[in-house]
Amino acid sequence: MKYLTRLTLGTLLTLAAGQAVQGADGVSIEHLGVNNTLVRVSDDARYILFPVEESVDDATLNLLLDGKQEKTFYVRLARNKVDYYVPFDLTPYKNHSLLFNVVTPQGRSSVREASQDACWEAISLSDSFDTTNTERFRPAFHHTPLYGWMNDPNGMFFKDGVWHLYYQYNPYGSKWQNMTWGHSTSTDLIHWEHHTPAIEPNGLGSVFSGSCVVDKENTAGFGKDAVIALYTSAGVNQIQSLAHSSDSGETFTIYPGNPVLTLDSEARDPNMFWNEETGEWNLLLAHALDKEMLIFTSPDLKTWTLQSAFGKGLGAQDGVWECPDLMRLPVEGTDESKWVLICNLNPGGPFGGSATQYFVGDFDGHTFTADTDASGAVPTKWMDFGKDHYATVSWSGAPEGRNVVIGWMSNWQYAAEVPTMQFRSANTLPRDISLFRAADGQLYLKTVPSPETLALRDRKTLQAKGKSIGKTPAKFALPAAADGICEIDLTLNARKAKSVTITLSNEQGDKVDMTFNPAESTFSFDRTQSGITDFNHDFPAVVTAPTLRDSAAQSLRIFIDRSSIEVFDAEGNFVLTNLVFPNTPYRTLSLKAEGGKASLDKLEIYSIKQ
Repeated sequence: MKYLTRLTLGTLLTLAAGQAVQGADGVSIEHLGVNNTLVRVSDDARYILFPVEESVDDATLNLLLDGKQEKTFYVRLARNKVDYYVPFDLTPYKNHSLLFNVVTPQGRSSVREASQDACWEAISLSDSFDTTNTERFRPAFHHTPLYGWMNDPNGMFFKDGVWHLYYQYNPYGSKWQNMTWGHSTSTDLIHWEHHTPAIEPNGLGSVFSGSCVVDKENTAGFGKDAVIALYTSAGVNQIQSLAHSSDSGETFTIYPGNPVLTLDSEARDPNMFWNEETGEWNLLLAHALDKEMLIFTSPDLKTWTLQSAFGKGLGAQDGVWECPDLMRLPVEGTDESKWVLICNLNPGGPFGGSATQYFVGDFDGHTFTADTDASGAVPTKWMDFGKDHYATVSWSGAPEGRNVVIGWMSNWQYAAEVPTMQFRSANTLPRDISLFRAADGQLYLKTVPSPETLALRDRKTLQAKGKSIGKTPAKFALPAAADGICEIDLTLNARKAKSVTITLSNEQGDKVDMTFNPAESTFSFDRTQSGITDFNHDFPAVVTAPTLRDSAAQSLRIFIDRSSIEVFDAEGNFVLTNLVFPNTPYRTLSLKAEGGKASLDKLEIYSIKQ
């Protein structure tokens, strides 16, 4: 987004309490005291642009429409300097009297009054808001919001050839606040069109995560093929609310009977699906602080009956449980299928912070029973061994029986501190999942890039094969154009070597080391020297995945974007998703072996279509 660094608005004088002056054309500002200011709008412009300074606390903005309270939202209004601007859309309020009653964080104990803040000189009206990207770390081929903060994907469904992606969104800043359902759509899972936010906060609270289904049989009474959303309203308490759409999820009508589900303890992120075997709706709800998932049934999506709970004392328990999903998946190479319960938790990931675990087992429509290992225990299994993969859930109604998931590509340890400002956070690439049986007899998730990702490939910039790898690094050039974004498809064989290290590097000395250790059946990712890492002490990290095979051979698909690297085992045995912020793009791919010779059997590097 191209933010204006200065607007010619006229300079506002420091005002005594109660004194009103004219600001930008169509805007008047009246300071009432230490921390209370009125902003009146008398123009029919499309947007009012609010200036943001990220390091300050939120101001509370109460919008009065014709003298009546319309909505409340929060903006980090600039106190000392303007970092960027966020738009508030005035279109729905044309031909009405508009007043923003602003309460800034200053208190009477502060020597500074709100009238001295930089924001009042910078507020303006505009008929446009430029969303052209100006940030070097904005991904080229991953979904991001046009501007503002994004976290959990939620409410995803497929209908009439369109993939709908909703997400936790702050339209008024690039840090967490004002939780709203943002909305994007795609016909190919690669190129995304941004839409008006779909569900906004109301008197019941902010709009937290949830799910959507297409009600094909009109069980809820809102019409055949209506899209039904169930989400958490987060106010004083967390309760579950329903909304419905008759225009394929573009707009939603809030159900007047909300909330449809309440508990006397914290619970969130409802995920529902139609159970063909039992002929009713199932719902999973994260009993967050109790670290378990609650399972409900319903005939009509409005009345829910608790059937059971799963997870108390099982799996990773060091953080709250969130964002559940439950699905039946095929076991590769067999006629068998099993149920998989996805459970996101924060903190408590294998390398700190947030992560996604899962359980394989059986589900009878009322109760989920997890499989055990040879010792009789329920094993802890991780969906992704990188630092930046969270809140992963699936699309409802994916075509051809596919199970397609997407995650939030960040970590709560540092998500608000990463070196971007115009926007924060992206989604992972879409992934298709199934199950496979490993040598230990256990079933694990097979995770591969969705086949649509092949369409990202543009020109093959490099091809090599049959090359011996030793202590002296073999070096290959990464694409110089488009900030080095590319896909690397390679197969190596460690042979007698103890390890093989793949390094991505640039001229500034930034590097990422990825090491395959066949004896230990591990693959590690070291970003401690990857570039900009000092914004948070938890960011520099080395993470390690089990390869789940006893083999000296290893094939990989590596996707490099401007600020992320996703490493997929080519057969789907493991994934590592990690953010990186190199000072300049990585230009060189190097391979070296320790303890013996290895071979590079195949290397193909593809530029990415823009």
